[in-house]
Parts: sequence; C-alpha cells; structure tokens
Amino acid sequence: MVSYYLSIGPWVRILFPTPIALVYLRWGARAAWMAALVTALLLSVLMGPYLSLLFCVPYAILGVQLGAMWRRGLGWIPSIATGTLLSTLGFFFRMGILSIFLGEDLWSYLTNRITDFIQWTLTRLVDWGLLGLDVLGQTNLPTVQLVTVGMIFCSDFVYLFTVHLVAWLLLERIGNPIPAPPRWVQVLMEE
Repeated sequence: MVSYYLSIGPWVRILFPTPIALVYLRWGARAAWMAALVTALLLSVLMGPYLSLLFCVPYAILGVQLGAMWRRGLGWIPSIATGTLLSTLGFFFRMGILSIFLGEDLWSYLTNRITDFIQWTLTRLVDWGLLGLDVLGQTNLPTVQLVTVGMIFCSDFVYLFTVHLVAWLLLERIGNPIPAPPRWVQVLMEE
C-alpha cells in the first residue's frame, strides 16, 4: 500500500518478495503459500482485486521461489536465473492484464518506444561517424521485439540481483541468512 500511495514505489519494490521468502525460510512452503494468499486477500480488500493480482504475479510467487531456493542452500546464480525468468513472465502477465483493462495494446506501445530509442541511438552513432548512413532505414520489427525482450530480461536480472543483495544484508541480521554471494560481491561489500 505504501508503494501505491507514496512515490517511493520503485525502491519499496525491492522488498516485495522478501517477507514471503522469510516466511519460507522460517516455517516452510505451506506457511509461505498461506502468507502469499493472505497478502493477496488483504490487498484485494484494501486496494481492490486488480492491485492484488499485480502483487501476486510476480512478487508473491517470486517470494516463495526465493525462499525455497535459499532454504535449500542453492547459490545466487541459479536463484537469480530462476527468479529472472519468473519476473520476466510476470512482466508479460502484468502487461497483458493492463492491456485488457485499458483496452490498448501496451506491447505495441512498448515496441514503438524501443523503436524510437533504437533510431535515436543509430542516429547518434551515424552523427559521430561510427556507423554509415545505410543503418538508418526501416527498423526490423522482430529485431525490435527481441531487443525489447532482452531489455526486460536485463532489467529483471538487475532487479533480482538487488533483491538478493538486500536480502543478504537484511536477513542475516535477523537470524535467517541466505547463501553467501559470489566472492566478487563480498569483496565489493567489504570495501
């Protein structure tokens, strides 16, 4: 609710899956799924079913997934990879739900914005003499869609890495540590 009413939503989003993952770490799978369900029901009553659904997919499912992988002691790489895939699928689910409710094709809107970004980047590279004028033709739609999916995937990867970093710092302090990060992350955090 705080992320909806205040403008700190992007920062609070990092913490969305962490409480459900903590429940999984402490009490197991059944308790985590119950926490996800209760959270969804409370959000449905307080904010409406639409926002409840947007929380459940992907954040509640992601919390259960992270808790399961952390409890089994799996490293950051498989946990981040699986979480990135879930988060990307959740993005497309949310995009589909929003498109239905708004009556607009948001995927088309997103690919148009990415096309504009690609054209702007290519224009700058031509201006600087790094590319020839022949690249400024009509942009290929499958290429744009592939770039769009790649950007979403990279964004979700960075998001999951940040969630892992925050959970590693936070959950260790409250007595439920997650597996240690790769050595290079530990070295960066020590400095």
